[in-house]
Amino acid sequence: MKILFDPLILLMATAKDVLPVLGFLVLFQILVLKRPIPRLGRIIFGFVAALIGMTCFLGGLDLAIFPVGRAMALQLAEGAQDGGKVTWIAYGWVYLFAFLVGFSTTIAEPSLIAVAHKAQEASRKAISSWGLRIAVAIGVAIGITLGTFRIVTGTPLYLYIMAGYVVVVIQTVFAPRMIIPLAYDSGGVTTSTVTVPLVAALGLGLASNVPGRSPIMDGFGLIAFASVFPIISVLGYAQLVHLIVRRRNRKTKKVSDQKRDLYHKISKTLTESFELIAVEDLKTKNMSKSSKGNANSNNKCNF
Repeated sequence: MKILFDPLILLMATAKDVLPVLGFLVLFQILVLKRPIPRLGRIIFGFVAALIGMTCFLGGLDLAIFPVGRAMALQLAEGAQDGGKVTWIAYGWVYLFAFLVGFSTTIAEPSLIAVAHKAQEASRKAISSWGLRIAVAIGVAIGITLGTFRIVTGTPLYLYIMAGYVVVVIQTVFAPRMIIPLAYDSGGVTTSTVTVPLVAALGLGLASNVPGRSPIMDGFGLIAFASVFPIISVLGYAQLVHLIVRRRNRKTKKVSDQKRDLYHKISKTLTESFELIAVEDLKTKNMSKSSKGNANSNNKCNF
């Protein structure tokens, strides 16, 4: 009976959260815009599908994602303790697991995939979809790894966040203007349906099993790391690409200048050669004319 009633309770709870949003949209359409709702049947079908999907997703989080995150954090933290004393070096497997979780979940994030495709279309393929996704995933992976290091060592959260935003401000000054808004949006799209549950479970599970750490004080905060460091990685990726393109253009310009100088020297040499040939040819013609004139004058004298 529990298997039957738990999904129904979860469905009712999800509907209770979603129905106010739907009611607001309907009232705004009728009272403010004063227009009928277009394609009402399709909207109702989509709402029901979204409601069922959200219910299944939330149920899956409780049944699988959160327990897996807590279990992995527990198993990795068990062998890292040395007589109850926290040694941050001993948690190497935890850092590696955090990096891989951050990278893999971000690559699979639906919102990031959608934003990356739209960015590629809007920039006419000047921004690579895969390049953007990998840059964001690396930023999230580094951020979550640094967040687990903070949990293990117990250092204050605000120091990392303040330092991160200082780096972001400095990068913003030197980064290409085209990429700055997209980089700031990248920090938001990473904290979505796939990344947040697993990362939150990892932080709470790790804080619960590291001696001297509190799940409330130390378990939360990984999502903040996952929001700041993608901005840094995307801005860094844009600056790197911009630098490579500038160097390539400089090399191309240098080669073109060298070719132009070479062509100029060749044309100048050929021009001088043709002038010398023309002068020599003119001298030869003049000499032949003068010799003929002398011969004719001698013949007249003989007569």
